[in-house]
Amino acid sequence: MIKVILLGSGNVATHLFQAFSKANEIEVVQVFSRTVSNDFPEILQTTNFSKIAEADVYIICVSDAAISSVSTQLQFKNRLIVHSSGSSDLNVLDSKNSRGVFYPLQTFTKNKPVDFSEIPICLETETDSDYKILEKVAKSISNNIHAISGEQRKALHVSAVFVCNFTNHLYQIGKDICLKNTIPFEILQPLIIETAEKIKLLSPSEAQTGPALRNDQKTIEKHIDFLSNENQKEIYKIMTKSIQNG
Repeated sequence: MIKVILLGSGNVATHLFQAFSKANEIEVVQVFSRTVSNDFPEILQTTNFSKIAEADVYIICVSDAAISSVSTQLQFKNRLIVHSSGSSDLNVLDSKNSRGVFYPLQTFTKNKPVDFSEIPICLETETDSDYKILEKVAKSISNNIHAISGEQRKALHVSAVFVCNFTNHLYQIGKDICLKNTIPFEILQPLIIETAEKIKLLSPSEAQTGPALRNDQKTIEKHIDFLSNENQKEIYKIMTKSIQNG
């Protein structure tokens, strides 16, 4: 049994706690956060750094800006401390402890369940022995484990922003346009799903369709003229140009 402590109480910590609670090989012995949260059993929680228990792995699940501060305030040495950030370097962790990264590549919302068995978990450590421990923790909840260096993780995180955060923002723009014209956004959902499903079989470049790819300038100009929001116009032009430039 591997003992784990979660440091943080946000979306990532909540989903990790739920996943670990179903894993036979893992025991979450404590959750540390600034305030007591209803998302975890009260008996497992502490808000005091001096009362953090002993464990095999400590996973810091806080904002990127707070990772270094939390690791510095830990009042022990020579234990395995990892963070769950995609964009932060391993070296932001205080060197008084063994350091690593346990990065689940997924978008998390507290009240939206996820299937952790399919989520890629990206691992990085300073030693092989620490990697083996983290790998056991990761394999207890996922079938999709990757050894990813710090530089690779930066590239992966930027890629994730494009395919997830930016794409979701485009969904919101599409919804705004629909609502402004009294169209239910749900009409677009089969198109969204089909577009996502296609890239399981085709490369994104092979799956690309639309007026920009066809260089259909008349349709492009009609779309730009139709849009009254200047920000939406600019995004449309930038995306069109990017598609045409390949």
